[in-house]
Amino acid sequence: MTLKKDKIISTIGIIILCFLFHFIYEWLPSTLTSIFFPVNESIWEHMKLFISPICFYGIIDYIILTKTKVPFNNFLLNILITSISSIIIYLIIFLPVYNLIGENMIFSISLMIIVIIISQIISYYILRLNHIKYANIISLVLIILIYILFGYLTYHPIHNYIFLDKHHNIYGITEYNI
Repeated sequence: MTLKKDKIISTIGIIILCFLFHFIYEWLPSTLTSIFFPVNESIWEHMKLFISPICFYGIIDYIILTKTKVPFNNFLLNILITSISSIIIYLIIFLPVYNLIGENMIFSISLMIIVIIISQIISYYILRLNHIKYANIISLVLIILIYILFGYLTYHPIHNYIFLDKHHNIYGITEYNI
């Protein structure tokens, strides 16, 4: 296997996880699942559909790369950068369209797939970089902090349209479960 083939497989795996992860909280509601998976239909909660599939598939990807002896570096830096860049790229394109025409599921899903493809191209290049000292340790800390932020803002959302679930006219998990 080559790194390019791995990234093609990763793209497919992450896209599948995005669709699956959309429903995990609904199927298994708990404090733990509320941190990793969307609890409502807000834009903010759906950003978990980028970071969680990339992180969770990252475990599978690490095993595959290690078992097939494909050379790679900076694995956790890769996870961090692809997750954050996915969210940023998605929002840069999505928000103006959303503000202009409103919600469109076909556009949202198509954009998500395109962004995941772009993120895995970015991933390919990060994994090929020379080893960056302390990058993985710093990245792990930042990934944990991102999930702490997601967890906090799930239970204490800002009253802003990004956090508003327009389908139920609520913010966050507290109002969602009432």
